Amino acid sequence: MIALVLGGARSGKSVVAERLVGSLSNSVTYLATAEFDTEDLEFVGRIEQHRERRPKTWSTVEAGSNLANQLALIKGVVLVDSLGTWVAAHEAFAVDVDALVDALARRQSDTVLVSEEVGLGVHPSTELGGSFRDALGLVNQRIADVADRVVLVVAGRILPLERSPW
Repeated sequence: MIALVLGGARSGKSVVAERLVGSLSNSVTYLATAEFDTEDLEFVGRIEQHRERRPKTWSTVEAGSNLANQLALIKGVVLVDSLGTWVAAHEAFAVDVDALVDALARRQSDTVLVSEEVGLGVHPSTELGGSFRDALGLVNQRIADVADRVVLVVAGRILPLERSPW
């Protein structure tokens, strides 16, 4: 199963994704995409909150921008958090989404991916902000196309998203 959990900033999307993978297995690999500066204390604090929430039986792999390759190497249930930080880690937001889709298709175990829904977050009204929005929006659409399940998280509540009938 491939599941995509979308939501805006502070919507609860990571908690929902953690609960979903926790219902699938006690042994989960958390595939982190964030590359952060240890001097950004707010971001470091947010990462620590995520780490403290996770069960001790889970392992963490720091994939950074190398998401597709890392995903292909891991056996068992995986939680990818998040596609937005993966896109942001690439120069000009140029990600190889085909490689990610291929890695997902070849996996034998469940994969849950977290991503920011670009229409629900604040993005700078600059050319760079627009480029990020467009790149992440396309990534989200491609992953949703191959996902078995897609949900939108708003205020910690989930709304299942159905495929278009047309």
